[in-house]
Amino acid sequence: MAANAQNPFITNQFTADPSARVFGDRVYVYPSHDIPCGPGRGRVGWFCMEDYHVFSSANLTDWTDHGVIVTQNKVPWVKPNSYSMWAPDCVFRNGKYYFYFPTTPRDTTMGKGFAIGVAVADRPTGPFVPQAQPIAQVHGIDPNVFIDKDGQAYLYWSQGHIYGAKLKENMLELASAPQTLGELPTKGLKEGPYLFERQGTYYLTYPHVANKTERLEYATSRSPLGPFKVAGVIMDESPTGCWTNHQSIAQFKNQWYLFYHHNDLSPAFDKNRSIRMDSLFFRPDGSIQKVTPTLRGVGLTDARQKIQLDRYSRLGSGASIAFLDTLNKFQGWKTVLANNQSWVQYNGVAFGKQVLKTATLRARATDAATVQLQLDGPAGPVVAQVAVPKGGQWREIKVPLTAFKPGTHALVAALKTNTSVELDWVKFE
Repeated sequence: MAANAQNPFITNQFTADPSARVFGDRVYVYPSHDIPCGPGRGRVGWFCMEDYHVFSSANLTDWTDHGVIVTQNKVPWVKPNSYSMWAPDCVFRNGKYYFYFPTTPRDTTMGKGFAIGVAVADRPTGPFVPQAQPIAQVHGIDPNVFIDKDGQAYLYWSQGHIYGAKLKENMLELASAPQTLGELPTKGLKEGPYLFERQGTYYLTYPHVANKTERLEYATSRSPLGPFKVAGVIMDESPTGCWTNHQSIAQFKNQWYLFYHHNDLSPAFDKNRSIRMDSLFFRPDGSIQKVTPTLRGVGLTDARQKIQLDRYSRLGSGASIAFLDTLNKFQGWKTVLANNQSWVQYNGVAFGKQVLKTATLRARATDAATVQLQLDGPAGPVVAQVAVPKGGQWREIKVPLTAFKPGTHALVAALKTNTSVELDWVKFE
């Protein structure tokens, strides 16, 4: 399965809690995998996860699903019908990849709640072999592993508080007693620790319910285990009320990125989520600029691929977004242009140097409509004009380009008739 770099960047299944890691020249994302609950399958109305996939990309635009790497029914210590394979992480050390995951143990003598296990592989995509037992002395969720410059590895997790401890060289056992990272907010749920280091500062990021839903915050320290000082908010609460968020932060080709999730593909039920990514920036003093979520996401889109206009950068008056099929939201979205003042802009389209000659627009209209394709804004040059026939059926309409400009441009689709039109995608050849 291939996916693109719009948000969410995985659209054929529900995904959450993305842990992003750079291994070699690719980014690997290890999310949890939400599925709909049902009779005999999890707790209806709650989170339901039975396995993990891994996705990778060399350019942050084209993503490959490498399939299931760990499943609850093939881990010796896991309660097989728990459906609680929550937020994971993965790190590389000494030629091996260590995948950390929380879930419910079958052995009730381990205590209430979650344990954290490890699966080991020779490649970042597996096959991963789970250890026979979870990590001793660790009870909680949301494991995160950080390896410092001196080679010492640390495990972080949450369960009411956020905890940290040193790991042994084998990456399978604690080397120190767990300690509470107690300098964080005392009120409201805290979970999902993710720690990274930049220029000698250790950044501990975490979701925190300061009000009703989670926002992403961070604290800083000069040491991996603190003491930490609360420093600010990375991303505000969901504007549509998605209760959870969960983050990781990675640097790839000299740019930092925030990976997080929202409930784009399940707007009425926030336990089925989808992973996103946006660029992240630091101020000169090392503080993190707050990230504003986008639908456009990151990376360049090849003009010869289907450009999903509904993952827009800007919308003009009378333009809106809707699902293509409300009964199958995995089909994605469409852009609705309501009148001759409506337009949609999609930034970062790479046209390349080779001359492209045609544009194909997938569109439909009840009454005949004319759509202009323009570059670099709604007042920019027109490169094609598309006549959408009346009838209400989806059509792929191919037209010649009237002009071509090499390089990278913003693409605008603008309605020029006072009749509504629906747009799915456009591509150039």
